[in-house]
Amino acid sequence: MDNSDDPKAFEKKALRKVLVEQRLAMPDRLQRAQILQDVVRIWLVGRPDTVIGAYWPIKGEFDPLPALHRWKEDGELIDQPQLRRIGLPKVDKVHKTLVFHAWYPGCLMEEDAFGIPKPKDTEVIVPTLLFIPCVGYGPGGYRLGYGGGFYDRTLATLQPLPFTVGLGFTNGFLPDFEPQPHDMALDAILNENGAVWPV
Repeated sequence: MDNSDDPKAFEKKALRKVLVEQRLAMPDRLQRAQILQDVVRIWLVGRPDTVIGAYWPIKGEFDPLPALHRWKEDGELIDQPQLRRIGLPKVDKVHKTLVFHAWYPGCLMEEDAFGIPKPKDTEVIVPTLLFIPCVGYGPGGYRLGYGGGFYDRTLATLQPLPFTVGLGFTNGFLPDFEPQPHDMALDAILNENGAVWPV
């Protein structure tokens, strides 16, 4: 969604590069990720959702899948009327949106057009809660992504709109972040310190 002729778009591109490099260079990233696993698991307690959309982590992103697998297993131990399901995105190249397909540990995977693993030949599912990776994030629940606009376009088409939760590390907080008019605020943001939005 970024316009390469726009100075602000150029600044965002440079900011993304710096934030991704910082994230990859964090010496304690694995320890922080373990803490965030616990934050996600605790945050999910009591949520009514049975279908959650997530993402396959790239470029040092937090991996939500272990916490979600535990959430799915926990649902099987209690009186859960519906089986808990996890979805990962496939890119719809025509509309430049995301469609979520069922994922489970060990399911067949294939690479999408961007080289990111996606489930192969599993059914489409519609999440009521969506975990979204954050390169950066700022006040008001706004997120800095990679600039492709996939999540914004997807959220503009999903009905009913899922509850959206950004996931990132503390180094991604941008106190002066200014959203663009098309940016949609997330309903919540979690980092290794806990819930940082809403505050």
